[in-house]
Amino acid sequence: MNGLSPWALSASSELAETYMALYCNTAGSFEFKVYQTTDSIWVRAGLPNGGRAEFRTAFSPGGNLEIKKAIEDNNGILLELESETGKQQVKIIIDLQETIPVLHYTTILTPKKDLLIPFWPRDIVISSKNGNSENTAGKIHLSQEGTRTGLIYLTQTRPKSASVLYLQNLTALSDYCQQTQTSCADTVGGNWPEMGFALPACKDLPLKAGKEVVINDAFVAFDDQIPGDQFKTNHQFLNLMARIYLLLPKPETSYQNWPEILEKGLKDLIESPGCWSKVAGHNYFNAYVSDYTTPPEIMVQLAVLLPLVDYVEWSKTDLEVIQTIKKGLPEFFDPKLGVISRWLPAAEDKLEGEEEQKKPGVMDSWYLHHPMLNLSRLALKGDKTAEKLFLDSLDFTIKVAHHFNYHWPVFYKMDTLEVIKAETADGKGGEKDVAGLYAHVMLQAWELTNEKRYLKESEKAAQTLQEYGFDIFYQANNTAFASGALLRLYKITKNELYLELSYQCLAAIFRNTQIWNCDYGYGKNFPKFFSLFPLNDAPYTAVYEEQEVFCALHDFLKHAEGVEILPSLKLLIAEYIRYLVDRAVYYYPTMLPKDMLEEKPKVGELDPKLWIALEDLQDGWKKSGTVGQEVYGAGNAFGILPRHYLLVPGEHFMVYVDYPTSGFKAIREKNIHFTTLGDDRLSCRMMIVKTSTSKLPDFKVTIKGAKEPLKEIAAIKGNVEYQLFGNQQVSISWTHE
Repeated sequence: MNGLSPWALSASSELAETYMALYCNTAGSFEFKVYQTTDSIWVRAGLPNGGRAEFRTAFSPGGNLEIKKAIEDNNGILLELESETGKQQVKIIIDLQETIPVLHYTTILTPKKDLLIPFWPRDIVISSKNGNSENTAGKIHLSQEGTRTGLIYLTQTRPKSASVLYLQNLTALSDYCQQTQTSCADTVGGNWPEMGFALPACKDLPLKAGKEVVINDAFVAFDDQIPGDQFKTNHQFLNLMARIYLLLPKPETSYQNWPEILEKGLKDLIESPGCWSKVAGHNYFNAYVSDYTTPPEIMVQLAVLLPLVDYVEWSKTDLEVIQTIKKGLPEFFDPKLGVISRWLPAAEDKLEGEEEQKKPGVMDSWYLHHPMLNLSRLALKGDKTAEKLFLDSLDFTIKVAHHFNYHWPVFYKMDTLEVIKAETADGKGGEKDVAGLYAHVMLQAWELTNEKRYLKESEKAAQTLQEYGFDIFYQANNTAFASGALLRLYKITKNELYLELSYQCLAAIFRNTQIWNCDYGYGKNFPKFFSLFPLNDAPYTAVYEEQEVFCALHDFLKHAEGVEILPSLKLLIAEYIRYLVDRAVYYYPTMLPKDMLEEKPKVGELDPKLWIALEDLQDGWKKSGTVGQEVYGAGNAFGILPRHYLLVPGEHFMVYVDYPTSGFKAIREKNIHFTTLGDDRLSCRMMIVKTSTSKLPDFKVTIKGAKEPLKEIAAIKGNVEYQLFGNQQVSISWTHE
């Protein structure tokens, strides 16, 4: 028997009675009816096999809710309501354009008087055909954590009826949060059978009388399929997410001048004393600006080095700083253990043990594998020093994997492998995605040496990931690296298990995103739409993890060429990338008002004039940069340029596209060709960017299958902008005057 709150109990009792429907519509095996009760307007979704879900679209505590006007059309109904609380306007739409129907309801409140809302009931009650909620059963697969997307994903199993993805468009709630100084964090949740969205309580600052404010903007997708296993659940979640995403209002993006941003960031990275420490004759990057108390870490050196190498290969230039970093890398090798160390051995005595992992000889599990991955990348590019460090560390890395049976703890001692911290939290297990990161390292070793034992190791580790479902996610960048490794394993072995596990990683990533804009408090100063959180429980988004996920997703799409991956994944990956290329510049404190920056960060110092990114961007009522100014997040711009600016040989312009692309090539003189990835129902920006003072030539841009060439939509500072769509084959030709 399910427990019910008084509000849900009262609603269930009323809804069990017979009411005349205000509006009806059907979509396949789903039936939608709108009802009025004493204090609410409900949409009843009749589900297959006698299941039922009730959605409260309007509520007036104390009853006396009166309909003043009702306007119906083929898609839905508009209701104008009055009560003691004030006026409410409810717009209910049933989108039937695809096989998965979507219910969308928006509620606007105009209070009669200044209004405090100390409590508001959730807007979903699950029931059965007879209106009984107590005897229903189901599974809540996912619900909102912190300020992530306001979603809840569920399946009703008694009666066995359907799956539902509910998503609250929290962007629309920004005015409510601004007036009441509340947050959208943890507003979507609940327990079976009463769940959904509840307004954040406002007990001190009221909503102003006579001022319209949105108090609900929900999108609900319905699928009559009951997923039989975790892999089918991953597919369904991604498909329902993409279905709703197409209907969501999405913010406009802007062109950011990344070549200029890169130059500023590179200058500050090289010249700012706060970015560097000198130990035993070598220069090393600090993890955070002016953090001189923490010893140099190999992860930090390589996390900056690899994006710099990507940039140098793309730009065909040289950077002396690359050699500076490389010279110090051998000093991290521990000959006694036969493996690279996290901390520089020559400075490890500086560790004071203020945190569990900040002790000599203690390893955070992913901190071993991440540098190994980057060393292997350098080795495959022909770097012999990196190759030796990588190969010399492999046996120890495998020894650790065998010791923990491919289930890594959080912290352990390097010399004894004694576990210091086994789980992230009680009952939650260790760093689950490290098995995927390890699989990636072993694949790299196999590619470098052609020794099959490494491929076998990769498969053994990958197979353990079946245990986790959505909980596979420990840290965003490692989960993203795992997705690419699993896709590669699928291509090598043709074993479908690895493709499904790859999807599992990506589903876990997209459930940890924030698909809404925080337009209240400090959040008005920077876009947050489609941002990604670094950890399951992190309260902020972080530049380093976002930058690495961005690069990993680009790599995933490269490996996916020739593979029929889920269309919903193509859509979501391309959109995440597009919004990151717009958003990422706001990690730089130079782009933000000084009053929203933390004056005393946890680590080091914060210099608002430096083009060194903040680690953290917070919810709208919290200052950002609370952790520190992150030197190892410096790869931000260096990762973006090689992936989004197409260099045209012999010309004074580049082609910028904010979607991922493939197949860029020159067909003949003054003619180039490429394909946009993603979904053709969504648009992206192409900009032809000047690289000199010379006037741009005249361009002809054509799309395969289109009758007419594209017309430019804007000319900005001598650059020319066009609108493209996903999954288009683009040709550009030009003539000089």
